[in-house]
Amino acid sequence: MQRRKFLRTTGVGSAAVAVSAAVAAPAIAQSMPELKWRMTSSFPKSLDTLFGGAEYLAKVVSEATDKKFEIKVFAAGEIVPGLQVVDAVQNGTVEMGQTASYYYYGKDPTFAFGTTVPFGLNTRQMNAWMRFGGGENLLNEFYKGYKLYGMAAGNTGCQMGGWFRKEINTVDDLKGLKIRIGGLAGQVMAKLGAVPQQIAGGDIYPALEKGTIDAAEWVGPYDDQKLGFNKIAPHYYYPGWWEGTAAIHAFIGLDKWNALPKGYQEILRAACAAANSWMVGKYDAQNPKALRELVAGGTKLHPFSPAIMEASFKAANEIYADIMAKNANFKKVYESMTSFRKDEVLWFRVAENTYDNFMAHQSASNKL
Repeated sequence: MQRRKFLRTTGVGSAAVAVSAAVAAPAIAQSMPELKWRMTSSFPKSLDTLFGGAEYLAKVVSEATDKKFEIKVFAAGEIVPGLQVVDAVQNGTVEMGQTASYYYYGKDPTFAFGTTVPFGLNTRQMNAWMRFGGGENLLNEFYKGYKLYGMAAGNTGCQMGGWFRKEINTVDDLKGLKIRIGGLAGQVMAKLGAVPQQIAGGDIYPALEKGTIDAAEWVGPYDDQKLGFNKIAPHYYYPGWWEGTAAIHAFIGLDKWNALPKGYQEILRAACAAANSWMVGKYDAQNPKALRELVAGGTKLHPFSPAIMEASFKAANEIYADIMAKNANFKKVYESMTSFRKDEVLWFRVAENTYDNFMAHQSASNKL
């Protein structure tokens, strides 16, 4: 397939079209080096939207360079386990990784901001902060200390609150509950009395089945249905207050990134932006049908109670204050994100939320 035809027909978007204008096809064909990279993902092939986002990114790069720049994608476990993607990029085992930045919270809690933090931004707000609010630059200042360069390359949208064996009505119901949840959200749960466990996606079902954990959060209906959590834990809660958005990152070894020709850097940027849009759109298209099927199959859908939401919000803010007192990197990024969030939430209250709430009322009244 010819590169220009691909850019016109596959929906790569304006970013890639800009690349097309800036880097003419003859320049790609004649002067750019042939590169073969490897990208390891944190996700199994069965998750065709998360893992599929990495495949889509690689396809865009290949087609936009007339196959001069090829990226081979590997699923979790094929090169390294799902939670060791950043380590593999850092030590040069692979050139790139596709993962959730917050998986590496243990290295430094500042990693959480690359994906999401409890009661943070929604998906559109996250994209706005990353691109126009200084978020991407701030994060890359931080990632530089780990010899990484990162770009958002996907997003799940707002996630669900997870699967529970029993109903959770009060904060006391969380006490002693073993739940698969990591990072800052795990700290919030721990503050409320739960026992958080960080487990890779492919290992959650066996842990639930064996009773090692009592509950688990993952993504949302489309992926959760694939993984079969409803067969073991019938109570499905919402919203995932710890993931009002969940950005997926493409991490590149900093030396590898700096050595890339500028044209290839811009094509990678465009490919990441395309993968980001592709993933959001696919989840929004697939989740409604999956949720209907889950409920029809016996899943019991519950909102978290206002008391649990308020207690979680309070606990999250207390945890942020504690971390900021000790971690200058975290404080710098947190203050940028929350300042941006304040204005964004005010704006969304005016137009978006008013419209969405009206349409939700029409839906509840069976008028749609």
